[in-house]
Amino acid sequence: MSAEIIDGRKVASSIKEAIKSEIGDFPHSPELAIIMVGNDYASDIYVRNKQKAAAEVGIVSQFHHLDEDISQAELLNIIEKLNNDDEVNGIIVQLPLPEHLDTHRIIDSISPLKDVDGFHPLNTGKLQNNEKPYFIAATPLGIMDLLKKVCPDLSGKNAVIIGASLIVGRPLATLLLNQDCTVSVTHSKTEDISEYTKKADIIVAACGVANLVKSEWIKEGAILIDVGINRLENGKICGDIDFNDVFEKAKAITPVPGGVGPMTIAMLLKNTVEAYKLQHKII
Repeated sequence: MSAEIIDGRKVASSIKEAIKSEIGDFPHSPELAIIMVGNDYASDIYVRNKQKAAAEVGIVSQFHHLDEDISQAELLNIIEKLNNDDEVNGIIVQLPLPEHLDTHRIIDSISPLKDVDGFHPLNTGKLQNNEKPYFIAATPLGIMDLLKKVCPDLSGKNAVIIGASLIVGRPLATLLLNQDCTVSVTHSKTEDISEYTKKADIIVAACGVANLVKSEWIKEGAILIDVGINRLENGKICGDIDFNDVFEKAKAITPVPGGVGPMTIAMLLKNTVEAYKLQHKII
């Protein structure tokens, strides 16, 4: 037995083609405002990838690259102007922010109707209540799409998430619960994570520890979703799951790169289109 490789690039490409086709029928292009504070190297790469993907499907992106020492009041003022700009359909603030800025306060200031990252407490609260939020965080949304490709009915599945972040682990746990999965969320304080993963039908690794999940951590036929992106000393990129070690034992696995990453951007673009439709009352 060898695992099916879940090709995130292929699925994301299909989503982007559908978005491009849909935007072609709009009277004007959706617009996404991207805010980045400072000069974080990784953030710069992520932002450029988002801008490139937006342009490919016909979404206009406006980039606000702000000084590292911008005050919170100044940043909040910029967001308020974007909230009130009818031409802007989606707003994202690239994280992490410099320490002197209150990330929660900044995210809370974005209009829930333009919060295409899905981080606003109104959106996360609706998700937690099993109501339909305006937007769901792009990475968990992309993971759910990939899971459905290999397991259309998630009901009753035992899922383990490694990592309890507000961006991935927690919203994903809620999405899986809403699909009637039994969900365990493990993290850095969990004793012997492998005792949870050995029983899991689905494992999502999102902890940022290179090659953490080994073959002996999983049961035969498990579905593995790898969110990690780690650079080894030799310069190679790997995930949180030891791909080669688990490949013969898993049912399906996402590669790194080429798995969850492309889906995150595709779902951000999809959220932006949904924001446009919501604001223009397009059903």
